[in-house]
Amino acid sequence: MVFQYSIWFLALVLGFVAVALKKWRVGDWFQAYQLFKVPEFNENMQENYLYRRVSVYINSLVALEDSDFTNLFSGKKANEIVLAMDPNQTVHDTFLGARVSWTNAHANSCRTFVLKIRKRDKRRILRPYLQHIHTVFDEFEQRKKEVSLYMNGADGRWRSVPFSHPSTLETIAMDSDLKNRVKSDLESFLKSKQYYHRLGRVWKRSFLLYGPSGTGKSSFVAAMAKFLCYDVYDVDLSKVSNDSDLKQLLLQTRTKSVIVVEDLDRFDVGKTATLTFAGVLNFMDGLLNACCGDERVMVFTMNTKDHIDPAMLRPGRVDVHIFFPLCDFNAFKTLANSYLGVKDHKLFPQLEEIFQSGATLSPAEIGEIMIVNRSSPSRALKSVITALQINGDSRSAAKIGQRSADRPPRPSDETTDHSGFLCRESVHTVREFRNLYGFLRLKSNRKSGSFDLDSNLNERLRR
Repeated sequence: MVFQYSIWFLALVLGFVAVALKKWRVGDWFQAYQLFKVPEFNENMQENYLYRRVSVYINSLVALEDSDFTNLFSGKKANEIVLAMDPNQTVHDTFLGARVSWTNAHANSCRTFVLKIRKRDKRRILRPYLQHIHTVFDEFEQRKKEVSLYMNGADGRWRSVPFSHPSTLETIAMDSDLKNRVKSDLESFLKSKQYYHRLGRVWKRSFLLYGPSGTGKSSFVAAMAKFLCYDVYDVDLSKVSNDSDLKQLLLQTRTKSVIVVEDLDRFDVGKTATLTFAGVLNFMDGLLNACCGDERVMVFTMNTKDHIDPAMLRPGRVDVHIFFPLCDFNAFKTLANSYLGVKDHKLFPQLEEIFQSGATLSPAEIGEIMIVNRSSPSRALKSVITALQINGDSRSAAKIGQRSADRPPRPSDETTDHSGFLCRESVHTVREFRNLYGFLRLKSNRKSGSFDLDSNLNERLRR
């Protein structure tokens, strides 16, 4: 009798143990596992692109939503809720019948995802699983299609906000022929990855936007970014401590990005203790730029390039020069259509005559007048006429006098013909050599080596 009770009690205990083992998955302790770490940065403090892809993938898992706890954040869109893992939290996933887990490990301010997978499943699912993560991320990015603006802080790291600038290439007040050539150049760049690599060049394009304040340079950068669907990295050189920090900022940028340095002519590197002119040049086109500059567009803005060291504007550092002049009549019509919805008006002939006489204002000034008087297009146009008669004549005379006194004629300006494009795909030897330096021009400019997209506008202004 005692023996029977002992057998019954032993069976009961074994039953409880079996249930506990199944519930607590104690069997996992005896499995052979392999761990794979995905750190946020590599040993060179360069961003690990796989980390961001894994982060997006994990945050999309149903298991995270069903877990005992998780973090909730407001998304970039209205009423959007985003789930995110807590530090040291573990989430399980299943792929091709195999069970894996992800742990959000934090150690020494370094964020790392740790993938835990059975060794017996590794050969079968590891590569397909990572490819699956890439596919999910690409689909997420395709649905997202939002551009971010990154700004550097004093700590040498980027901070981002949604980039919701309303400017587009269609709303920019620019000569229509020039605008079409810019579009064509950008579209050609997007399709030229194999071409650049065949030439042994980094797949990047650099632009110099120069002209008076208020002529739309910053808005044009925003329009470029939206046209390309590229993120924008706005580099504030005043917050950069030294050349090394500037390099680190470049290392942390991602592909498909527009890197912008505004008002480059106003930043005097000689006044800083550690940020040097050579450091800025290497940032524009140095060895590090060649290593991590693929699929990027660099944009530099300035009011004038007359007093800039030619080394900063040489081929390779700046590919395309675009001049942003004060407003002419064609640009004015674009502004009138955008701000007032007016494509034609009885006052247009008078305005055209005033513009042809040499009077002018910046697009920003004209735009402000139209905003104030947007309820009455006629009043807005009359206010523009008054402003042109009062301010435009004196500004035009002052500009002409300043150019005559301050800027001696450049030999390159007299010998350069910028009347059109040359095809980058030409097989002609001389053209291939020019393509190597990324320039589209008709004649050699020995001094500046630049290509100006503003040729037609310059000719009209000279007339």
